[in-house]
Amino acid sequence: MPLLTDTWGLPEAESFVAAKEARWTRDGLGHWALFAGGRYVGWGGFQKEGEEWDFGLVLRPQDFGLGGRIVRKALAFAQTDPRIPFVTFLLPPSRRNLGALARIGARPVGSRDYGNAHFLKYRLEMPRPDNSRT
Repeated sequence: MPLLTDTWGLPEAESFVAAKEARWTRDGLGHWALFAGGRYVGWGGFQKEGEEWDFGLVLRPQDFGLGGRIVRKALAFAQTDPRIPFVTFLLPPSRRNLGALARIGARPVGSRDYGNAHFLKYRLEMPRPDNSRT
């Protein structure tokens, strides 16, 4: 994780969780703990950054193969949430495999510094389900 530059122990974990819970209180949405087959596999979800909803996903290395399925479920959720007209993704420049973003329709929109790290920024417009009846 590019933003993890210091030691990580119980106080840091507690502070991290408190910050994520505060996002839920403030924005009504945030990151989820992710489970597969009753086993914790990572965390991720939507976090409001200014007026934009950024999607982040951090999986345990042995669970990287679940990423596509998790992203599809999260984006299906975002499609039904009127607060989320588009989703942004921030990836470290060291990330080389960006084909999945292109396949889902995300396009590069520049870069952004966050904390002490530099990220490539992508944007995906959220098509809305057609609820009209003819």
